[in-house]
Amino acid sequence: MGRTGAHPGIALGSLSVWPMTTFDLAALRRFVDTFADRLHERKDELTALDSAIGDADHGINMDRGFTAVRGKVAELDDGTDLGTAAKTIGMTLISTVGGASGPLYGTFFLRLATSLGERSEADAEALGVALRAGLEGVAQRGKAVLDDKTMIDAMSPAIDAYDGAASDGMAAALNAAAEAAATGRDRITPLVARKGRASYLGERSANHQDPGATSTTVMFESLRDAVDG
Repeated sequence: MGRTGAHPGIALGSLSVWPMTTFDLAALRRFVDTFADRLHERKDELTALDSAIGDADHGINMDRGFTAVRGKVAELDDGTDLGTAAKTIGMTLISTVGGASGPLYGTFFLRLATSLGERSEADAEALGVALRAGLEGVAQRGKAVLDDKTMIDAMSPAIDAYDGAASDGMAAALNAAAEAAATGRDRITPLVARKGRASYLGERSANHQDPGATSTTVMFESLRDAVDG
């Protein structure tokens, strides 16, 4: 299915029938492979962004973490449910990614795991609920809100956009999410950071692109493309 022309949901009385597009273990594996490839390709870029306002290790850490995740997910049995697969991702990130990224991304996937549970596949609605659970976990763990200049500034608008487009199907919703994440990433670049190591720089953090918001945008783009096929 392409990114445009997604089939709308069919309303039957008070009920809404979601399009048949689903997210299953095969799609999750494609997502992990795509995200891992793009993190590796952009490792130096992410590290350079982090060197301006952080510890100069975001690209290195994320590349290492998702290389490990790729290996763990490849080892899962084909009958593994989505909750177990997402938990595997979260625990691997927590154990392999240093700095703040490991706990934050790890929490995101652990909350996805709890929401998805024993499902073998998720429809557009269920995936949206899981993504929002992940957002809430990251916000709680990082104690961040919009305009703090963190990954929340890409993730929150992405999931709002997903919800707004979900009735048009999963592909359309994920496309909207990826575009909103990029817009959020760019919107906060002029701001002064209020959280994390970047906040220690005060006014000097303004006009630097946030590495966490950047990798979050790459994540939503990878998720979109994995489902889009």
